[in-house]
Amino acid sequence: MGQQQLLLIILSVIVLGIAVAVGITMFSDSSINSNRDGLTNDLAALASRAHQYYRRPSYLTGGGNSFTGLTADAAGLRKLTNKPTNENGTYSVVIAGTGSGPGATVELLGVGTEQYAGAAVSARVRVYPDRDSVWIVN
Repeated sequence: MGQQQLLLIILSVIVLGIAVAVGITMFSDSSINSNRDGLTNDLAALASRAHQYYRRPSYLTGGGNSFTGLTADAAGLRKLTNKPTNENGTYSVVIAGTGSGPGATVELLGVGTEQYAGAAVSARVRVYPDRDSVWIVN
């Protein structure tokens, strides 16, 4: 009877260890997905502000139907937000805004606070005058 009880104790310790490992993995996956969702939501809000900038006349500190003022530096990002960092990550303009018309674009990057496969979670949005395109980088 003693050997059978010892075997059951060992088996239950192994099952408990597996359950803890699965729980930790699920929690990590959940926080990574949550960070990605936060990044894409923030990028969508910045894309909306970029659309507003594009449509606003230049005499009202807008782009006057151009993304050119959205430069790939801190000054360009300040035209969209005064807080380039929040609990989800850090945001920047990676490809400066180009001219006017249907080919005009600006590209924004969000780098998250969570790590996935050894790199920070990140997402990008490319903003066009009539639409935007968001994609997950990592």
